[in-house]
Amino acid sequence: MASASEALGRMRPHQLGGSEAFHCGSRTLGFDVHNFWSWSVSDLVSNATRGILAEYIVAKACGVDTSVPRDEWAAVDLVTPEGVSIEVKSSAYVQSWYQEEYSKISFGVRKTLKWDPETNRQTGEPHRAADVYVFCLLAHKDQATLDPLNLDQWEFYVLPTVILNERKRSQHSITLPSLKKLNAGPYDYTRLRDVVLRSAEGRESYSS
Repeated sequence: MASASEALGRMRPHQLGGSEAFHCGSRTLGFDVHNFWSWSVSDLVSNATRGILAEYIVAKACGVDTSVPRDEWAAVDLVTPEGVSIEVKSSAYVQSWYQEEYSKISFGVRKTLKWDPETNRQTGEPHRAADVYVFCLLAHKDQATLDPLNLDQWEFYVLPTVILNERKRSQHSITLPSLKKLNAGPYDYTRLRDVVLRSAEGRESYSS
């Protein structure tokens, strides 16, 4: 056990397969990591889980190596094989909780301080670390048929970070109408990788 004067280095996750058993010493207990995953993240519509799901969808679309575990504390959400760094944001009209009307679509884009997980310190001026933002909207509105695993129910909007930085309006959030005015989309899943790579080149609009 580390003393109060000893520093503990950063722990890096390793990939789990799901069959790893809970145990008391050498005695297994009859449930495993897959059971935990099924219990804890089966609600794919919930805000917290949907956000991670959106990152995974964008990772798969853009060829990111998903055999490496997601790093919750990384400066950016994803980095493509081409070296393009991506920040992923998600939203949806339909939520897990009771609603009297659909949610209004808005995405947070606030600048943040650079945080170094190796030292647990924040440094520098608030900024946006990623090259590109991908805004993922679960756009399906029929609660009975809502299926976050059906990628035809999603819309994707893509902006180079430089455009967010140059906006004259709110620097804290961006609405769906604003994204459309900036020619950020919508795009479907099959086009996402190409649009992200072209966005990283600094293009402000894309052909449909």
